Amino acid sequence: MSRNKWIRTFHAKPDAKARLVCFPHAGGPSIAFTALSAALPADVELLAVQYPGRQDRRAEPFAEDVTTLATGIVDALADFDDRPLFLLGHSFGSLVAFESARLLQERAGLARLFASAAWPPSADWRAHADGAHSDEEILGHIRWLGGVPDVILNDPEMVAEMIRLMRGDQEVLGRYQAKDGAAITAPLTVLLARDDPKNTAEQMADWERHTTGEYRLELIPGGHFALTEPDPAVVPLLTRVIRADLARAAGEAGGA
Repeated sequence: MSRNKWIRTFHAKPDAKARLVCFPHAGGPSIAFTALSAALPADVELLAVQYPGRQDRRAEPFAEDVTTLATGIVDALADFDDRPLFLLGHSFGSLVAFESARLLQERAGLARLFASAAWPPSADWRAHADGAHSDEEILGHIRWLGGVPDVILNDPEMVAEMIRLMRGDQEVLGRYQAKDGAAITAPLTVLLARDDPKNTAEQMADWERHTTGEYRLELIPGGHFALTEPDPAVVPLLTRVIRADLARAAGEAGGA
């Protein structure tokens, strides 16, 4: 397979001015971002990351750690660096996006990082990773988070696959530990859904320590899976921020 087994494009937008690279939650496939891809305007093309161990990459083992994931993704993004790159991580994907952002800024640059529904990299992930071991505990956690249709939760085969993926990704998460002082220089926007049962503004506050650039916390409608809902309400915010960043960059280049 080519190195771009990592990247999926659902809606090609040849006139896009920027690309938004989306990193799924634990247990999540790239198709989780199909609705968001369709909802974004023509000037923003969405690229979705496909982690190993799922769907067409099911035969591959799960990654050893978050750094391994980030390295593979950033290598694959070399084929897409002709336009500004914005990264958007959701839950577990926020940590993968953060480590990818650290690598990207060393190689090709990064316009902004969006981090959604996740505690900051400096949290004690080894202690706070969802430590459910039995199938029942993992399924209970999935139900608690919400966002998974009953038709899936009532299908034994689909439930078994969700549990397999959750367990594999949680093992990766449980090995995560950010380097002391790890930070990006690009702007950072943290997204918190108002009805997320797992995260609070207080828990996410330390994200500010992980950028030397602009930082903001934005509240968005919805629950834990607000980004992957059929009609994602986050689209206007993402569009506004991305366009403002592009305009600012163009102004700075014009004044140089």
